[in-house]
Amino acid sequence: MDSTIALIGFGEAGSTFAAAAGWEGAARAFDVKSERRAAMIEAGAFVAESADDALAGAGLVLSLVTADAALDAARACAPQLAQGALFCDMNSVAPETKRAAAEVVARGAGRYVDVAVLAPVNPARMNVPLLVSGTAADEAAALLRQAGFANVRVVGEEVGRASAIKMIRSVMVKGIEALTAEMMLAANAAGVAEEVLASLDASEKAQSWFVRAAYNIERMETHGARRAAEMEESAKTLASLGVEPMMTDGTVRRQRAQAGHGIATPAKPEGTAA
Repeated sequence: MDSTIALIGFGEAGSTFAAAAGWEGAARAFDVKSERRAAMIEAGAFVAESADDALAGAGLVLSLVTADAALDAARACAPQLAQGALFCDMNSVAPETKRAAAEVVARGAGRYVDVAVLAPVNPARMNVPLLVSGTAADEAAALLRQAGFANVRVVGEEVGRASAIKMIRSVMVKGIEALTAEMMLAANAAGVAEEVLASLDASEKAQSWFVRAAYNIERMETHGARRAAEMEESAKTLASLGVEPMMTDGTVRRQRAQAGHGIATPAKPEGTAA
Protein backbone atom coordinates (compact mmCIF):
# COMPACT_ATOMS: atom_id res chain seq x y z
CA MET A 1 0.00 0.00 0.00
CA ASP A 2 1.32 3.47 -0.87
CA SER A 3 0.28 7.11 -0.56
CA THR A 4 -1.67 7.11 -3.82
CA ILE A 5 -5.17 8.59 -3.62
CA ALA A 6 -7.78 6.68 -5.63
CA LEU A 7 -10.81 8.60 -6.82
CA ILE A 8 -13.82 6.45 -7.70
CA GLY A 9 -16.11 8.85 -9.51
CA PHE A 10 -14.89 12.06 -11.12
CA GLY A 11 -17.94 14.26 -11.27
CA GLU A 12 -18.22 17.70 -9.71
CA ALA A 13 -16.79 16.65 -6.33
CA GLY A 14 -13.94 14.49 -7.60
CA SER A 15 -12.79 16.95 -10.25
CA THR A 16 -13.06 19.91 -7.85
CA PHE A 17 -11.02 18.22 -5.13
CA ALA A 18 -8.35 16.94 -7.51
CA ALA A 19 -7.87 20.34 -9.15
CA ALA A 20 -7.97 22.32 -5.90
CA ALA A 21 -5.59 20.04 -3.99
CA GLY A 22 -3.08 19.70 -6.80
CA TRP A 23 -2.76 15.94 -6.29
CA GLU A 24 -1.78 15.42 -9.92
CA GLY A 25 0.27 12.21 -10.23
CA ALA A 26 -0.60 11.17 -6.68
CA ALA A 27 -4.23 10.66 -7.74
CA ARG A 28 -5.54 7.78 -9.83
CA ALA A 29 -9.08 8.38 -11.08
CA PHE A 30 -11.79 6.21 -12.56
CA ASP A 31 -15.32 7.05 -13.68
CA VAL A 32 -17.81 4.92 -15.57
CA LYS A 33 -18.45 7.91 -17.84
CA SER A 34 -15.58 8.02 -20.33
CA GLU A 35 -16.30 11.66 -21.19
CA ARG A 36 -14.88 12.63 -17.79
CA ARG A 37 -11.38 11.61 -18.85
CA ALA A 38 -10.74 15.12 -20.14
CA ALA A 39 -11.35 16.53 -16.66
CA MET A 40 -8.97 13.94 -15.17
CA ILE A 41 -6.25 14.93 -17.61
CA GLU A 42 -6.86 18.63 -16.92
CA ALA A 43 -6.49 18.00 -13.17
CA GLY A 44 -3.29 16.05 -13.74
CA ALA A 45 -4.73 12.81 -12.35
CA PHE A 46 -3.73 9.42 -13.72
CA VAL A 47 -6.56 8.16 -15.93
CA ALA A 48 -7.33 4.61 -14.82
CA GLU A 49 -8.89 2.20 -17.28
CA SER A 50 -10.87 0.46 -14.54
CA ALA A 51 -11.70 0.75 -10.86
CA ASP A 52 -9.19 -2.04 -10.19
CA ASP A 53 -6.50 0.00 -11.94
CA ALA A 54 -7.30 3.07 -9.83
CA LEU A 55 -7.30 1.10 -6.58
CA ALA A 56 -4.03 -0.76 -7.10
CA GLY A 57 -1.95 -0.10 -3.99
CA ALA A 58 -3.87 3.04 -2.98
CA GLY A 59 -3.89 3.80 0.75
CA LEU A 60 -6.71 6.36 0.61
CA VAL A 61 -9.79 5.77 -1.53
CA LEU A 62 -12.44 8.47 -2.03
CA SER A 63 -15.77 7.15 -3.28
CA LEU A 64 -17.53 10.07 -4.96
CA VAL A 65 -20.28 8.57 -7.07
CA THR A 66 -24.01 9.29 -7.23
CA ALA A 67 -26.20 8.30 -4.26
CA ASP A 68 -27.88 5.47 -6.12
CA ALA A 69 -24.50 3.98 -7.10
CA ALA A 70 -22.80 4.22 -3.70
CA LEU A 71 -23.45 0.67 -2.52
CA ASP A 72 -22.59 -0.82 -5.92
CA ALA A 73 -19.32 1.13 -5.89
CA ALA A 74 -18.43 -0.35 -2.51
CA ARG A 75 -19.23 -3.83 -3.78
CA ALA A 76 -17.08 -3.34 -6.86
CA CYS A 77 -14.13 -1.88 -4.96
CA ALA A 78 -14.06 -4.05 -1.83
CA PRO A 79 -12.29 -7.10 -3.33
CA GLN A 80 -9.57 -4.91 -4.86
CA LEU A 81 -8.67 -2.74 -1.87
CA ALA A 82 -5.08 -2.96 -0.67
CA GLN A 83 -4.42 -4.34 2.80
CA GLY A 84 -5.48 -1.70 5.34
CA ALA A 85 -6.62 0.79 2.69
CA LEU A 86 -9.15 3.35 3.90
CA PHE A 87 -12.31 3.37 1.80
CA CYS A 88 -13.84 6.80 2.45
CA ASP A 89 -17.48 6.70 1.40
CA MET A 90 -18.21 10.39 0.79
CA ASN A 91 -21.56 9.81 -0.88
CA SER A 92 -24.81 11.35 0.38
CA VAL A 93 -26.71 8.24 1.46
CA ALA A 94 -28.65 7.00 4.48
CA PRO A 95 -26.84 5.55 7.49
CA GLU A 96 -28.17 2.07 6.75
CA THR A 97 -26.77 2.32 3.22
CA LYS A 98 -23.38 3.23 4.70
CA ARG A 99 -23.59 0.32 7.14
CA ALA A 100 -24.41 -2.08 4.30
CA ALA A 101 -21.40 -0.78 2.37
CA ALA A 102 -19.23 -1.15 5.46
CA GLU A 103 -20.21 -4.81 5.75
CA VAL A 104 -19.19 -5.37 2.13
CA VAL A 105 -15.82 -3.65 2.59
CA ALA A 106 -15.16 -5.59 5.81
CA ARG A 107 -15.12 -8.83 3.82
CA GLY A 108 -11.98 -7.67 2.02
CA ALA A 109 -8.64 -6.21 3.08
CA GLY A 110 -9.76 -2.57 3.32
CA ARG A 111 -11.32 -0.50 6.09
CA TYR A 112 -14.53 1.46 5.71
CA VAL A 113 -14.94 5.11 6.72
CA ASP A 114 -18.20 7.08 6.74
CA VAL A 115 -17.56 10.62 5.47
CA ALA A 116 -20.29 13.25 5.19
CA VAL A 117 -19.75 16.32 2.99
CA LEU A 118 -21.76 19.11 4.63
CA ALA A 119 -21.77 21.81 1.96
CA PRO A 120 -21.50 22.26 -1.82
CA VAL A 121 -17.95 21.54 -2.99
CA ASN A 122 -18.04 24.79 -4.92
CA PRO A 123 -17.01 27.34 -3.84
CA ALA A 124 -15.71 25.72 -0.63
CA ARG A 125 -13.38 23.28 -2.44
CA MET A 126 -10.83 21.91 0.07
CA ASN A 127 -12.43 23.94 2.88
CA VAL A 128 -15.71 22.03 2.60
CA PRO A 129 -16.74 20.68 6.04
CA LEU A 130 -16.24 16.92 6.37
CA LEU A 131 -17.63 14.78 9.19
CA VAL A 132 -15.93 11.41 9.68
CA SER A 133 -17.07 8.35 11.62
CA GLY A 134 -16.08 4.70 11.93
CA THR A 135 -13.49 2.66 13.77
CA ALA A 136 -10.74 4.05 11.53
CA ALA A 137 -12.09 7.62 11.66
CA ASP A 138 -9.09 9.17 13.40
CA GLU A 139 -6.62 7.70 10.93
CA ALA A 140 -8.82 8.66 7.99
CA ALA A 141 -9.18 12.22 9.26
CA ALA A 142 -5.40 12.52 9.50
CA LEU A 143 -4.94 11.28 5.93
CA LEU A 144 -7.71 13.55 4.63
CA ARG A 145 -6.00 16.54 6.24
CA GLN A 146 -2.68 15.41 4.79
CA ALA A 147 -4.38 15.26 1.39
CA GLY A 148 -5.37 18.92 1.75
CA PHE A 149 -8.84 18.91 3.31
CA ALA A 150 -8.83 21.77 5.81
CA ASN A 151 -12.11 21.27 7.68
CA VAL A 152 -12.31 17.68 8.97
CA ARG A 153 -14.00 16.60 12.21
CA VAL A 154 -14.35 13.13 13.71
CA VAL A 155 -17.84 12.55 15.18
CA GLY A 156 -17.57 8.99 16.50
CA GLU A 157 -16.63 5.38 15.89
CA GLU A 158 -20.05 4.29 14.62
CA VAL A 159 -20.47 3.92 10.87
CA GLY A 160 -23.60 5.87 9.93
CA ARG A 161 -23.21 8.61 12.53
CA ALA A 162 -21.65 11.12 10.13
CA SER A 163 -24.20 10.36 7.43
CA ALA A 164 -27.08 10.63 9.94
CA ILE A 165 -26.00 14.20 10.73
CA LYS A 166 -25.79 14.98 7.02
CA MET A 167 -29.10 13.35 6.06
CA ILE A 168 -31.11 14.90 8.88
CA ARG A 169 -29.55 18.32 8.24
CA SER A 170 -30.51 17.96 4.57
CA VAL A 171 -34.17 17.71 5.53
CA MET A 172 -33.99 21.41 6.42
CA VAL A 173 -31.54 22.65 3.77
CA LYS A 174 -33.11 20.96 0.74
CA GLY A 175 -36.60 21.34 2.17
CA ILE A 176 -36.23 25.12 2.27
CA GLU A 177 -35.15 25.06 -1.37
CA ALA A 178 -38.15 22.95 -2.35
CA LEU A 179 -40.53 25.20 -0.42
CA THR A 180 -38.95 28.21 -2.16
CA ALA A 181 -39.69 26.69 -5.55
CA GLU A 182 -43.27 25.95 -4.60
CA MET A 183 -43.70 29.46 -3.23
CA MET A 184 -42.28 31.10 -6.38
CA LEU A 185 -44.36 28.96 -8.73
CA ALA A 186 -47.50 30.04 -6.88
CA ALA A 187 -46.38 33.67 -6.55
CA ASN A 188 -45.63 33.94 -10.26
CA ALA A 189 -48.92 32.29 -11.16
CA ALA A 190 -50.77 34.79 -8.98
CA GLY A 191 -48.68 37.72 -10.23
CA VAL A 192 -47.62 38.69 -6.71
CA ALA A 193 -43.94 37.60 -6.62
CA GLU A 194 -42.51 41.01 -5.71
CA GLU A 195 -45.04 41.53 -2.93
CA VAL A 196 -44.44 38.07 -1.48
CA LEU A 197 -40.67 38.49 -1.41
CA ALA A 198 -40.95 42.01 -0.03
CA SER A 199 -43.21 40.78 2.77
CA LEU A 200 -40.69 38.09 3.67
CA ASP A 201 -37.93 40.70 3.67
CA ALA A 202 -39.95 42.81 6.08
CA SER A 203 -40.15 39.95 8.57
CA GLU A 204 -36.64 38.49 8.15
CA LYS A 205 -33.61 40.70 7.54
CA ALA A 206 -30.73 38.19 7.56
CA GLN A 207 -30.66 38.01 3.75
CA SER A 208 -32.92 39.50 1.12
CA TRP A 209 -35.43 36.98 -0.13
CA PHE A 210 -34.91 38.39 -3.61
CA VAL A 211 -31.36 37.02 -3.32
CA ARG A 212 -32.26 33.87 -1.41
CA ALA A 213 -35.08 32.83 -3.75
CA ALA A 214 -32.88 33.20 -6.84
CA TYR A 215 -30.10 31.20 -5.18
CA ASN A 216 -32.39 28.37 -4.03
CA ILE A 217 -33.95 28.10 -7.48
CA GLU A 218 -30.54 27.98 -9.18
CA ARG A 219 -29.38 25.22 -6.82
CA MET A 220 -32.33 23.03 -7.80
CA GLU A 221 -32.12 23.82 -11.50
CA THR A 222 -28.44 22.79 -11.52
CA HIS A 223 -28.42 19.96 -8.96
CA GLY A 224 -32.08 18.91 -8.56
CA ALA A 225 -31.65 15.35 -9.81
CA ARG A 226 -28.69 14.65 -7.52
CA ARG A 227 -30.37 16.36 -4.58
CA ALA A 228 -33.57 14.37 -5.12
CA ALA A 229 -31.54 11.16 -4.87
CA GLU A 230 -29.94 12.44 -1.67
CA MET A 231 -33.32 13.36 -0.21
CA GLU A 232 -34.61 9.85 -0.92
CA GLU A 233 -31.84 8.72 1.40
CA SER A 234 -32.93 11.35 3.94
CA ALA A 235 -36.46 9.93 3.75
CA LYS A 236 -35.06 6.47 4.49
CA THR A 237 -33.18 7.94 7.44
CA LEU A 238 -36.36 9.46 8.90
CA ALA A 239 -38.34 6.27 8.31
CA SER A 240 -35.68 4.23 10.11
CA LEU A 241 -36.11 6.58 13.08
CA GLY A 242 -39.87 6.08 13.13
CA VAL A 243 -40.59 9.50 11.60
CA GLU A 244 -42.91 9.58 8.58
CA PRO A 245 -41.07 11.71 5.95
CA MET A 246 -44.13 13.61 4.72
CA MET A 247 -42.40 16.87 3.79
CA THR A 248 -39.19 15.11 2.75
CA ASP A 249 -41.05 12.92 0.26
CA GLY A 250 -42.50 16.10 -1.22
CA THR A 251 -39.04 17.63 -1.35
CA VAL A 252 -37.84 14.65 -3.40
CA ARG A 253 -40.56 15.25 -5.96
CA ARG A 254 -40.02 19.02 -6.08
CA GLN A 255 -36.22 18.78 -6.38
CA ARG A 256 -36.55 16.27 -9.21
CA ALA A 257 -39.24 18.33 -10.96
CA GLN A 258 -37.07 21.46 -10.91
CA ALA A 259 -33.92 19.77 -12.24
CA GLY A 260 -33.02 21.63 -15.43
CA HIS A 261 -35.89 24.07 -15.01
CA GLY A 262 -35.58 27.61 -13.71
CA ILE A 263 -38.30 29.81 -12.24
CA ALA A 264 -38.46 33.53 -12.86
CA THR A 265 -37.48 35.56 -9.79
CA PRO A 266 -37.75 39.36 -9.88
CA ALA A 267 -34.73 41.53 -9.15
CA LYS A 268 -34.78 43.51 -5.94
CA PRO A 269 -36.18 47.01 -6.66
CA GLU A 270 -33.64 49.79 -6.24
CA GLY A 271 -33.97 51.91 -3.16
CA THR A 272 -35.63 49.24 -1.00
CA ALA A 273 -34.23 48.26 2.37
CA ALA A 274 -31.55 45.57 2.52
